[in-house]
Amino acid sequence: MKANLLSFLSVLTIATNDQFTAAFTPSTLQSSRRNHKTATATPTSLSATQDMFVDKTATHSSVRDYYGETLQQTSDLKTNACCTSASPAPHIAKAISNIHPDVIQKYYGCGFCVPDEVEGMTILDLGCGAGRDVYIASQLVGPKGRVIGVDMTEVQLKVAKETQGYHADKLGYDNVEFHLGLIEKLDDIPSLTDGSVDIIISNCVINLCPDKESVLKSCHRLLKPGGELYFSDVYANRRVPQELREDEVLWGECLSGALYWNDFQNLGKKCGFKDPRLVEDAPITVENKAVQQKMDAMGHSDLEFYSATYRLFQLDSLEPHCEDYGQAVIYKGTIPRYESGWALDDHHYMEKGKVFPVCGNTFNMLKETRFEKHFDFIGDWSTHYGIFEGCGTSMPFSSSAANGGVSTKGGGGGGAAAEHTFLDDHVCVWLYKSDDAVFVILPDNLTV
Repeated sequence: MKANLLSFLSVLTIATNDQFTAAFTPSTLQSSRRNHKTATATPTSLSATQDMFVDKTATHSSVRDYYGETLQQTSDLKTNACCTSASPAPHIAKAISNIHPDVIQKYYGCGFCVPDEVEGMTILDLGCGAGRDVYIASQLVGPKGRVIGVDMTEVQLKVAKETQGYHADKLGYDNVEFHLGLIEKLDDIPSLTDGSVDIIISNCVINLCPDKESVLKSCHRLLKPGGELYFSDVYANRRVPQELREDEVLWGECLSGALYWNDFQNLGKKCGFKDPRLVEDAPITVENKAVQQKMDAMGHSDLEFYSATYRLFQLDSLEPHCEDYGQAVIYKGTIPRYESGWALDDHHYMEKGKVFPVCGNTFNMLKETRFEKHFDFIGDWSTHYGIFEGCGTSMPFSSSAANGGVSTKGGGGGGAAAEHTFLDDHVCVWLYKSDDAVFVILPDNLTV
């Protein structure tokens, strides 16, 4: 077996790139597979739109205290749910290097949630905290763009505002503003008017809100036609039981407020976002013995959590399902940093110059948005061929054990692919491929 492995590895170039090695470790993947059991849904009367707590004011107060007083820095978190495991892409890393250390120290997020092609755009950051993502976005939109941050925690906003002058001096322009408020009550902020925002981002915050429906409805109202809500958050493989929803620590750690993935998709559609698209995902491991024991003691050891990034377009032309009209697109290779190919979501990676068949919804997501100039479009709407092949309703997260257990986070818009090969009847080796490297994930008990 060892000889087979050495022979296999000899044909590969192994890259030591933190962007991927930080997100993919053998122990995490093997543990996920060993511990996975077929889940049986627990009967419940709860729905996605019901209140997470009876008293919403108490919920807001609890979250405000947790993020304003209990947590003083990133290391105070008790789990990795509100942490970003993968290293940022080079252009994001460069932007972060310009941000004040006090802002970085108070970052609590689960992803990098600024999409591609944002220069000159108006971006709204929901739950901006101390402003890390606001100050990243401010550099990406440039001096002609604008970034608005909203948060309910005064302690966090104080850091964001006190460092605003520092960032203006560093960048040579000031294109940000911050507002104290609840993201469920965006109507209370006068400058936020209907159709005034190009892109809305949020980083592991919507799960903290007791009224997620109000948040999504407000997002749909504020976005310009063709705009999008692009955000990272925490999701579960089933509805989180009430006893966990009432745990303040688990709520503050972004676990108790996690939406069951199918409830989220249905809620998004109800609020006008007809075809939510998963961009990337990764499993969340509760790397805290006390927290895990609490969940196990309550009988919820099979409850799984995922960090996932979704994009939801504000397009009236979208249909509830992916329909086939015989259409296709050709990517021109003109989106900066993605000259070879670009990914709209986790299952639409389009190589430059290659005809790529798409459903009607994907066609419109590219045709009726800021991405139009980067594509050539083939076909019309004259003939309908039925449902687009592969449009299903199973759990979407590639990082779930049921779907192979391989995270899609960390690859960026350039896209990446996970494959596996068998050395013999017993040993499976996973490969993670990006545009410029191949990574090998070995079983824990196999060494070279």
